[in-house]
Formats: sequence, C-alpha cells, structure tokens
Amino acid sequence: MAALASSSSSSLLFSSPPTKFPSPSLCPPLRLSLPTSFLSSSLSLSPSFHAYPTSSRRYSASSFTIRASAAEKKKVLIVNTNSGGHAVIGFYFAKELLGSGHEVTIFTVGEEGSDKMKKPPFNRFSEITSAGGKTVWGDPADVGKVVAGATFDVVLDNNGKDLDTVRPVVDWAKSSGVKQFLFISSAGIYKPTDEPPHVEGDVVKADAGHVGVEKYVAEVFSSWAVFRPQYMIGSGNNKDCEEWFFDRIVRKRPVPIPGSGMQLTNIAHVRDLSSMLTLAVEKPEAACCNIFNCVSDRAVTLDGMAKLCAAAAGLPVEIVHYDPKAIGIDAKKAFPFRNMHFYAEPRAAKDTLGWKSTTNLPEDLKERFEEYVKIGRDKKPMQFEMDDKILGSLKVPVAV
Repeated sequence: MAALASSSSSSLLFSSPPTKFPSPSLCPPLRLSLPTSFLSSSLSLSPSFHAYPTSSRRYSASSFTIRASAAEKKKVLIVNTNSGGHAVIGFYFAKELLGSGHEVTIFTVGEEGSDKMKKPPFNRFSEITSAGGKTVWGDPADVGKVVAGATFDVVLDNNGKDLDTVRPVVDWAKSSGVKQFLFISSAGIYKPTDEPPHVEGDVVKADAGHVGVEKYVAEVFSSWAVFRPQYMIGSGNNKDCEEWFFDRIVRKRPVPIPGSGMQLTNIAHVRDLSSMLTLAVEKPEAACCNIFNCVSDRAVTLDGMAKLCAAAAGLPVEIVHYDPKAIGIDAKKAFPFRNMHFYAEPRAAKDTLGWKSTTNLPEDLKERFEEYVKIGRDKKPMQFEMDDKILGSLKVPVAV
C-alpha cells in the first residue's frame, strides 16, 4: 500500500516504495533499431512496467528495456473527440509536440463549421496552426480519406470509447505503416477497491468499452501504450470541474457535497497529461506495451477541493453535506465527481518514462479563477434547481 503523508488539510501526497513484479508481459522481445534520422543517441538500461490489466491485484511484469534517447522528430496524428472533457487533452498534446519540434495533425471528429467548434478548445485551434500544426475534420471511419494519404509515425486516438469506434483507426494505422499507437482510455474502468489508490494492473470492469479497445490495440500493434486519465483542469476545458465550485462560491451560495466530504479523488492539470503523452512519443521503447495512469501524483478530498477553490477566489465557502439517498436525488447529476474514493496513482509513468507531475492545485486554481472572471462567468445568470432541492430539504438558507 502506498505510504501516505499529509501536506495540508486538503491535499495529500502519495509515494510508493520499490515493488516487485511477477512475470511475463505482452510486450514483444526487445529489438533495438536506430534510424538514420537520429542525430545523436545514448543508450541506458531501465526497468519497464508491462502493465496490461490482469485479474490479480496490483502489479505487472517488469523487464529491462534498452532506451535510446535521440533527436528524432516524429509525425503524429491526433484523432480528437469533439465533446467532453477529453478534447482539451489533444489540444495541449498538439501544442507540446509542436513545441518540441514534431509534426502534428489534429483530426477532430465532426465538421469544422459546427457549433461545437465555436467553443474551447476548438476555437483556439489557431494556436496550433500558427505553430505549424495542421487541423482537419471528419469521420474517424474515413480517416484514410481525410488525411489524404499522409503518413505518420504515431497515432493517438483520443476519441473512441468502444471498439466499433476505434477499430477503423487502428486498422488504418496498421495498414499505413504507423509504428506506435497510443490510446486515451479512462481510469473509470477500474473496479472499486477497498485498497486505494488504483495502480496499473488493478482489476478492470470486463464489460467497459475502453477495455475492449485496449485489448485490440495490444493485439494489433507491437508498440502501443494506453493512458487512463481522471478529472482534469486547464484552460480550454469544456467540461465543468473547478467551475462548478466557483459558480457557487462567487454567488455566496452553500456548496453541497455528498457524503462526508472526505472522499479522495485525483485532479490533474492537463499539462501533466500532455507531458506524459509526449514522453511516450519520444521514448517509444520505454512506453512499449504499458498502461499508464494519466493523473497527477496528489489526491484531494472533495471538501478540500471546495476550500482550495475558495482560497483561489479569495472568498469564504460554506460547505453543506448531504445523503443523496435520503433526499432522493442522483448524486451523479448533482455533483461533478464520484461520491466515493476514486483516485489513481501514476507509478508506471514515473518509473518507466521518468515523468514528473507539475500539478499544483492551489496555484493552478488561482489561474483558473482569473480566466473564470475574465470570460465573465462570475456575472452570468444561473439556476441552481438541484442545489435548491438539496438545501431546501436540509433547511439551509440561501442568500437571494
């Protein structure tokens, strides 16, 4: 079990001791090739997780991988969703790759002229094109036609949640000579556990759509990696996270939190997710055949998140706890996070990619609040019908 150390009343740091792993992995026997495009290279031996999900608790196999570091630049295709919280991952990933000198095409599902493209992060795609990236739109089932014969070294699917959606992209990538396939899955596929946090290799829900995709990618590609994110914050995110708390705090409304408020979760800045993905592109041998929890290395309580948001806004907060069943409401509709301990730990990324988290919620939330005010959301008229039902049943007064 990970060692737990308290760093504040609302933010917890998890660290793990060295662990031993059973055998064998799905990754093919090691083959080292140094393309002529390498300008310089150095070799090192490092332990590598091969963490495809198993029925056993915790850990995956380990082996030693020869890692080559070099100045090779890649051509990367990002198949990006047009809705939900994951869209911002592709946006940040594209910008980071371009900043590192790679060639990037971001393929967004749908039509360029649709109303969805007027919202973030899509309305900021000029930041990608001005940096030399390309943007295209269409149906992933027709990916070959949309990219018009262009070739790529790496493909990231940040769109599909089931095999029917992702299979056409995987099959096209394989037939087109793509060397590495990356897939954005979800930490939500882990089965609930009495021994948190979730780590790579924990048991997953067999009927989850993402699981079928993960298995298919591993069958088709010899070089693949899967990333399982949780909740995230960052400029350009079009799914409420911290905004849910800000909406209530700035209006001097009580913040209703289900349960005790001590439930632990993981909230990462999206830059952490993009940096992990970029390392996988630049260290394909290390990333090979691994599953990575794409999260920060800190947990936060639900009450802690409310307090941190209030501190970022420079305002007080009144937290009210309630029992969803007693009130007769669905907590999934009333609150943005799961009403349970739900957090994962990024062990594999630290150990195999040398990745480090930069998420700092107290500081990151200050930045997020500045943008919240800048776009005028603090003045936007809002209705809180679900909150009013909860607060009314608890006889908690609400300022008009």
